[in-house]
Formats: sequence, C-alpha cells, structure tokens
Amino acid sequence: MLQPIIEDLRHTKSASSTRWALVSLSLSMLMPSLDTSIANVGLPTLAQAFGASFQQVQWIVLAYLLAITTLIVSVGRLGDIFGRRRLLLIGISLFTLASLFCGIAPTLWLLLAARGLQGLGAAMMMALTVAMVGETVPKDRTGSAMGLLGTMSAIGTTLGPSLGGILIASFGWETIFLVNVPLGIANFLLAARFLPMDRQDRKASKARLDTIGTLLLSLTLAAYALAMTLGHGRFGAVNIGLLLTAAFGIVLFAVTETKVEAPLLRLSMFRDASLSAGLAMSILVSTVIMATLVVGPFYLSRALGFDAAHVGAIMSAGPLVSALTGVPAGRIVDRFGAHRITMTGLVGMIIGLFLIAALQGRFGAAGYIGPLVIVTANYALFQASNNTTIMKDIKAEQRGVISGMLSLSRNLGLITGAAVMGAIFTFASGVIDITAAHPEAVASGMQTTFAVAALLIVGTLAIALAGSAYAKRAPLSEEAL
Repeated sequence: MLQPIIEDLRHTKSASSTRWALVSLSLSMLMPSLDTSIANVGLPTLAQAFGASFQQVQWIVLAYLLAITTLIVSVGRLGDIFGRRRLLLIGISLFTLASLFCGIAPTLWLLLAARGLQGLGAAMMMALTVAMVGETVPKDRTGSAMGLLGTMSAIGTTLGPSLGGILIASFGWETIFLVNVPLGIANFLLAARFLPMDRQDRKASKARLDTIGTLLLSLTLAAYALAMTLGHGRFGAVNIGLLLTAAFGIVLFAVTETKVEAPLLRLSMFRDASLSAGLAMSILVSTVIMATLVVGPFYLSRALGFDAAHVGAIMSAGPLVSALTGVPAGRIVDRFGAHRITMTGLVGMIIGLFLIAALQGRFGAAGYIGPLVIVTANYALFQASNNTTIMKDIKAEQRGVISGMLSLSRNLGLITGAAVMGAIFTFASGVIDITAAHPEAVASGMQTTFAVAALLIVGTLAIALAGSAYAKRAPLSEEAL
C-alpha cells in the first residue's frame, strides 16, 4: 500500500527513513480509528460482564468520542508550542497504557476512566499525525500521504467490528483493548527512530498555552457533542439546554480569543477563504456520510428484508471502497491539483446520493451497493483533496492546531449527522419508533433522507466555488495566519 508513494521518493537519501516514518504515521491513524468502532460490537458482552444497563455501557463509546472531540484542537496547539514529534510520542504512549488499563479494568467506572485517557491519546495521535505530514514528505507528495492516512482511517473503522467480534468470541472482551498494546509499542519505537526531529521555532516556543480559551472550547465542544448524542436524536429540554450552552460558549470563546496575547485560535485565520471553506465542507460532507451508517442498516433490514449477516456485508462495501481508493485518490490529487479533484469528488457524491434515492427498491442489494460505491469513492477523492488544500501551505507553527481543527470538523460532522440525518429519516418515515415501521415507510424515509443529503452536497459544492472565487479576489496576507 505504501509502494506507490515510496517509488517517487527513492531518489532521495532519506527514502528508507521516509518509508518507516510513513509506517509510523499510518499506525498512528489506524489505532485510534480502530478503537472508534471496535468497542461497539462488544457492548452487549460488556453489559453482561459488568452487570450494567445498555445505557451505562454506551458511555464506553461516548467517553472515547467526547475526549477526542473536546481536546483535539487543544492538543494540536500544544504540539505547535512544545513540539509535534514529542507530543505524538506522548500520545502513543498514553494511548497504549490506557489500552492496557482498559483491558484489566475490574469495574465499569475504571474502564470509562481508562477510555477517557485513551481518547486523549487518540486526540494527540489523530491531530499530530496529519500535522507531521508536512515535515515527513515533500510538498508535491502531500496528496499521496493524505490519501494514505485516509486509507488507514477507513481500514481501522472497517476492521473494528469484525476484528472485535473475532477477539471477543475467541479470547474475551479484554482483548479488544489489549490488541493495541503490541501495536502501540511497535509504533512508539518506529516514531522515536524515524520521525523527523522537532524544529526549534522561536515564535512557537515562546508562545504560551491559552488556558482559558482551551477550557472554554473544550466545555463548548463537550456541550455540543452531548446535545447531539443524548436522547438518540430526540431533542428534549436537556438537549436544548446543552445547545444553548454551546452557543453561549462559542460566543464567549470568540470574545476571549480577541483579548489574550497568545490565543488558542487566531480568529483572523478564518479570513482565509480556503481554510474556512475547507472546514465547512468537511463538516457537511461528514454529516452526509453518516447517513449511510445510520439510515443504511434500517433500509437494508426493514425495507429489503436482509438478515444481520447480509446487512453487515453490504454495509462494509462503503468503507472497503474508501480503503482501496485512498492512496490512488491522493496520487490523483498530486497529479491534477486539489481544487479540481475537490469539485470532481463533490459532483460524484451528488450523483451517487441521488442514485441511492432514485433506485430505492430496484435491483435489490445491487441498487444500493452500486450508488454507495460511487459515493464512497468520490468521498475518498474529496477527503484527500480537501485535506491537502487545508494543510499544504500552512505555516509550520500552525500545523498542529489546523490539523486538530480539520479532525474536529470531521468528528463534529459525524456527531451531527448521527442526530440530524437520523431525525430526518424518522420524520420522513412518519413514525415514532423506526424499528417498528412498515417497509414502505422505511423506504420513503430513506428516499427523503438521501435526497436531502444530495442537496447538502450541492450546498457544499457552492461553498467550494465561492471559496475559490473569493480566494482569487482577496488572497490572505501572511499576518492573518
């Protein structure tokens, strides 16, 4: 999988070091992605093992996601100040130790605490892995490296449920966490040996962490994430209160950032049309992608009548395509340019989403898998090109925080998509309990949901066009960054 990238780097003396550095970065993306999905399959077993309710063991997943979402921007900024390689090594160590603690936890509450620590390590790895690309590969190969990391993320997410099921059935639930220990040790040794040393940047090293801004942003993101996840898409007083808290928090954060000498986020950076458009598009596209994961299983089982095994096999087609197309997508970006491929990817997603809605009920599984392949292949193109656009020309002292924002935008999109697209699906089906809906209602809800998803990508395409036009008219000065 690494060979296409390495072939273009063999003429340099550091080809071997670059290869092993990319292996380390790949593992740093694979491991946290794997743990995003591997625990889900074990929730029934964990509920039985700890004598807990399903609502309680859900926090095993939620604690991990909340830690990543709330801390990923802050740890990216810490990497800019104290050294990205140094903090990445700390993140790998923390993730590995926390995985060990998860596997030996005697009570549910200790397991939840260990998952929170694991999420902190995952946030460091996810943010700083992308940031390290600029220091590991030449600029003209950024797209290929981004495509590789996208592939590893897709492999981790895809592999999680199946690997988790095998490990639980064969060795017990503890092994879904303990499997990270040998991977983490190997990754730490590779990173310590082959990742480039941190460069001494006077401006970054003199900067101080914006403690107040960090705390405000973390609490705001936690409030929003909880609002989107509690209640399973049904908004009650608690959800509304959390959303209002998040809205107040973001206003307070913005005001605070204008007052401090070394802000966590310089608000002037959002005047960069490419950056603002790229982050907005990442949120919207991730929101839409979540529809395939939320709505797809209900449509396949309730409307088309497939059993759980067939639903799982069909659902794996999307992530599998993303995994296979990630590296080629990156090379296409390097060859034809990120802007052109962003447009191509979005147009392809629009076509695929409309086809999913239009072919509802026709051609059986093929009528769903075919358009899904179109959507996910073009999503891989979009992700590689958008990530390249955002990260390629960022100044060194800002790579960590911008990388954290990029990962945050994806997480926020997935969290929002689970709530919003699920709510649209339920509303369009015309029922309160979707699990008891008639096949016709589920099919109707699916059509409406994917039609709305296609329109959201049309809006994303408009943002891409507007951002590109604005950037050409008013290029951002370096001082803003």
